[in-house]
Amino acid sequence: MLRLGQKVYIVADSFEQNLPVGEYGYIIAYDRNADNVFDYVVRIPKINKHFFVPSTDVELEEVLVQQEVDRLEREALIDFALATRNEELFRRIMNGEEVEEESKETAKEVQSQADFIKQVNLKAWI
Repeated sequence: MLRLGQKVYIVADSFEQNLPVGEYGYIIAYDRNADNVFDYVVRIPKINKHFFVPSTDVELEEVLVQQEVDRLEREALIDFALATRNEELFRRIMNGEEVEEESKETAKEVQSQADFIKQVNLKAWI
């Protein structure tokens, strides 16, 4: 739950209330009515209005900045991988770190010599 006075951005207009998407506002109240779908009352200073909004329509400024940083970092890594022709880095970025998981799985599959002999003996017994 967001705090009173916290700066938020309008990211969606799920109930088509003509919310100013992309504008910032401040949380001025909670709507605690159980029969109401709205969670917050947000004041938008640019247009000098208050809006009832659900929690899905607002997002913190810090979260939006972090998402933008992550997107830019990913794009820069892709550009670097393409410029240096680093196929492993490119695949890791595009597949969401799956290359590292595969190497971990192969490391787990390595058995000691005693375990291998036990498995061979068990199969030979059957």
